[in-house]
Amino acid sequence: MLNTVWNGVIRAFKAIDWPLMIILFLFACLGMTVMHSAVGHMEGRFEGQLRNFLIAFGVMWFVALWPPPKVMKIVIPIYIIGCALLLAVLLFGYTSKGATRWLDIGFLRIQPSEMMKLCVPMMLAWYFDKHRSDLKVLDFFVAGVLLLIPFFLIIKQPDLGTALLVFATGFFVIYFAGLSFKLLAPIFILGLIGIGLILYFEPVLCAPDFDWVILHNYQKTRVCTLLDPNLDPLGKGFHTIQGMIAIGSGGIYGKGYLQGTQTHLDFIPEQTTDFIFAVFAEEFGLYGSICLLILYTLLLIRCFMITMKAKTQFGALLAGALTMMFFFYVFVNMGMVMGILPIVGVPLPFMSYGGTALVTLGIASGLLMSISKYKPKKG
Repeated sequence: MLNTVWNGVIRAFKAIDWPLMIILFLFACLGMTVMHSAVGHMEGRFEGQLRNFLIAFGVMWFVALWPPPKVMKIVIPIYIIGCALLLAVLLFGYTSKGATRWLDIGFLRIQPSEMMKLCVPMMLAWYFDKHRSDLKVLDFFVAGVLLLIPFFLIIKQPDLGTALLVFATGFFVIYFAGLSFKLLAPIFILGLIGIGLILYFEPVLCAPDFDWVILHNYQKTRVCTLLDPNLDPLGKGFHTIQGMIAIGSGGIYGKGYLQGTQTHLDFIPEQTTDFIFAVFAEEFGLYGSICLLILYTLLLIRCFMITMKAKTQFGALLAGALTMMFFFYVFVNMGMVMGILPIVGVPLPFMSYGGTALVTLGIASGLLMSISKYKPKKG
């Protein structure tokens, strides 16, 4: 009995990718330090985030024990369940602040769109692994359908931020599987032309009576206040303006820990969640922000190393997509806080408050560790 327990402990420790674990532990320490300053009068947030980290690390460790072949067996069921839950949200979901994104099951309220950030890349990685020996154009079309189904279901909620994250992680799997860059170049060029036209025709497009048709009114407002936050400085542009003021007031060296005036006078909106980078930048300044970026860079480098050393195509595709998911999180969050991207409600990885987001990141980290430690049996 004692030997069995001891062997289980040894196996659990061997499942951990320690370079990645050390980086995540540093993020946990830094995240809790910043959260202590950011919570202000919001009682329970610090303790809640500590609980979230403990749950996330526990889930990460559990997932790390699952080898990739075992993970592949549950991919199709969880993808189908995820899409079914998204459809259930549209039919009888819980509505809050004009969006229907949750399912209320009595004792718990869940947000199915969060699980699709992982379900979609897992499903696509499984699909391309199964067709790796004879990949055709039709396979990329099928993969596109598998991606677009949850994407449009999330868009309908509406939740543009999560939809973009789901699309990005799924798209990276398709690209890494062999999608030609020549097919993407025209889309990239059209995107640049579209951005140029929006900038040129901003006065017309942002007029109150102009209907964008494809976007909800609040999404149009986000884009227009990005172009000029002063259009509504006390309303929709308030978040962007206050975020930039906080970052600017931090200067090079920062105001010091617990000394951020924008934070402690409650000028920064959503200071424990989407805008926690503004809290960090105000108190630790440019040098502190550079150190934070270095830590994120180390995280991405380790994830890329895991991707390059993956023993299976499923592992390589999934690890590559999860790595880009981390990058996308950081880029979008910091970009919206600094006023160069629209506000879409994307948390800063391992820094922003949130149980669901941290558990999602914990599962992603566990999958990366599983891929890192997996060694196929010979013969």
